[in-house]
Amino acid sequence: MRATETTRERPLALERFSSGLRARSARRPLVLPRAALGIDALMLLAAVVVAELAAPRAGVPSTPLSWLFAFPLLIVFLLAIRGMYRPRLFMRTLDDLRAVTTTTALAAMIVLSLRVVLTDHTWTAAQTARLWAFAAVYLVAGRAILAWSELQARRRGEALQPTLLIGAGRIGRLTASRLLDHPEFGLRPVGFLDKEPLDEQNTRGQIPVLGASWDLEQVVEEHDVERVLVTFSTAPQHVLLNLVKRCEALGIQVSFVPRFFEKMSGRVDCDHLGGLPIMNVEPSNPAGWQFSVKYALDRLVAGLLLLLVAPVLLTAALAVLAAMGRPVFFRQMRAGRDGRVFEMLKIRTMCEPRGRSGSPSLPPDTAPGGVEGEDRRTPLGALLRRTSIDELPQLWNVLRGEMSLVGPRPERPEYVELFTEHVPRYGDRHRVKAGITGWAQVHGLRGKTSLADRVEWDNYYIENRSLWLDVKILLMTFAAVLSPRPVE
Repeated sequence: MRATETTRERPLALERFSSGLRARSARRPLVLPRAALGIDALMLLAAVVVAELAAPRAGVPSTPLSWLFAFPLLIVFLLAIRGMYRPRLFMRTLDDLRAVTTTTALAAMIVLSLRVVLTDHTWTAAQTARLWAFAAVYLVAGRAILAWSELQARRRGEALQPTLLIGAGRIGRLTASRLLDHPEFGLRPVGFLDKEPLDEQNTRGQIPVLGASWDLEQVVEEHDVERVLVTFSTAPQHVLLNLVKRCEALGIQVSFVPRFFEKMSGRVDCDHLGGLPIMNVEPSNPAGWQFSVKYALDRLVAGLLLLLVAPVLLTAALAVLAAMGRPVFFRQMRAGRDGRVFEMLKIRTMCEPRGRSGSPSLPPDTAPGGVEGEDRRTPLGALLRRTSIDELPQLWNVLRGEMSLVGPRPERPEYVELFTEHVPRYGDRHRVKAGITGWAQVHGLRGKTSLADRVEWDNYYIENRSLWLDVKILLMTFAAVLSPRPVE
């Protein structure tokens, strides 16, 4: 009866809510892109002014006014082509900073080429290089400040889109939990729509089931929903398609969690068989040349880093020796690529155990990091652990070819056997070398955290690995050492 009544009232509901909801939901996602355009314009203006004011001191003549206008306009045009002013679901700060840097370089090369062809001025290269340097620095600074302010606002619970999830099954509840744990994603789950929700407690007791598909309009109005996220549901396909059409009519943005999401990567190509889309996913090949180059670079970088951090290692070793005595280094067998066992090094942060042996029992779905021995950690050890200085000796493991700079964290062999049996896809993370840092760690998954979540992030890294992703993780690692919260 309820479904029939709601179906009759739906045209009236659509007419009543459509204009207001469409205007509201259309405005909200444009706030950040408009702010980005304004910041870019302001920073480019400042860069041009400062570059010209500083030019006489460097003995460089002023740049012709036409090129002073052309250069920033070209940068904004190229950024717009790259989609830097389009609404996006999530923030990608480091990716945006890279795009800004490469775009300013491309604009400088275009301007330089045109000026050489059209004017052939003696100071063309110097003037263009000066404009490029100031523009790159100012744009990166402006974008970084904008991203930081947006991130802080989201962490305070501001600027979050009220989000309705379709499907209250395992994936739906996992999605809701992930959004609750990471407000920096910018989505605030308000509830589920599902006629047959999973029979378990609500996610963290906070996310209720608000109804079924026929309650969409009412739920959207009551909770000011601005985005609908479709996860897995037992509803028939035609019901879900109709629900998506109703969302579009209400001006609500719709996103999807795809089937076979475990095998989806950033390298997805779409073909069409008539009107039927065919998704082609390029698989990652841990035995391919890309990983061979990665491991060679790992050894080179590890050798250089060992030379750079040698004073820090020496100071930490002497401090441990004075505070706790020998041994200075903690050695433990860990499982790496293809399950091969190696001896991993750390600086010792704990006193020797007294009268205890064996492995502790673990809570369900919890990694063993830090479960045992926290009561034995010394104040010096706590400092070394908090700053991750205790991990630096693993550069030697990288130099020996046993580990990588970036990859899944290695675990003890006895735990590997246990987790492989009970945690889905746990064994897949051993396709590559273990790492000092990884995609899971920079997102806060270290110590006593969910193994299923770690495995998900680790396998995402393997499926999407690239040189830029490695650089991004290393940058995020440095930020994570300085801040307890992850940076996107």
